[in-house]
Amino acid sequence: MVLTAKERMQAAEEAVRQLRESLAGVGVTLPSLDVDGVSAAGTYGLPLIDLGRCNVTTALRLAVVLHERARPA
Repeated sequence: MVLTAKERMQAAEEAVRQLRESLAGVGVTLPSLDVDGVSAAGTYGLPLIDLGRCNVTTALRLAVVLHERARPA
């Protein structure tokens, strides 16, 4: 099944929404999180998600959260 351009964009936007909510749930905000415009303009595969730029504090917070989640229970 081939997705239309609209379906591809909707899938990417939904992924961004879910990722933004999940990150917010652990106290992390990536201010530039968005659908990559260049890949969204293509016709092959799904668009890429641009995790964007963040400051050092955000990068360290994300590292802490990932480290905590990676520890065995």
